[in-house]
Amino acid sequence: MKGAKSKGAAKAETKLAVKSKGAEKPAPKGRKSKPAKDPNKPKRAPSAFFVFMDEFRKEFKEKNPKNKSVAAVGKAAGERWKSLSESDKAPYVAKANKLKGEYNKAIAAYNKGESAAATTKKAAPAAKDEDEDEEESDKSKSEINDEDDDEGSDEDEDDDE
Repeated sequence: MKGAKSKGAAKAETKLAVKSKGAEKPAPKGRKSKPAKDPNKPKRAPSAFFVFMDEFRKEFKEKNPKNKSVAAVGKAAGERWKSLSESDKAPYVAKANKLKGEYNKAIAAYNKGESAAATTKKAAPAAKDEDEDEEESDKSKSEINDEDDDEGSDEDEDDDE
């Protein structure tokens, strides 16, 4: 009976077997990578709430210098923002609109520069396509040459014998 397994041990093995099957699943295929972000692209303009948050953070740090919690600052700012009237929010909304106008000008200038770069890039891929076609034809030529060399080497070997 030393070699015999108990019922509990058999159940444990089947459970283990089920777990190991899950580990054998193939890994999911890799997702397509996002194109790299352009560091020169202007950042989006902050909303009125974020303009308010800039000022509120300074006030909150002065009143609570020991508080290091970002969540506490955000929660307090959200409560204060909700309690403000429309007239109290007006300066933050005006500043946000001003920043948004500046952002729109900056992004328009960025897009103009990008479109000019895109036209030069469009011409470059056409040249690259031609180079790729030449490389493909070179590859096929080399393959043909390799086949010819192989046939010729067989003949040379026959001549030596």
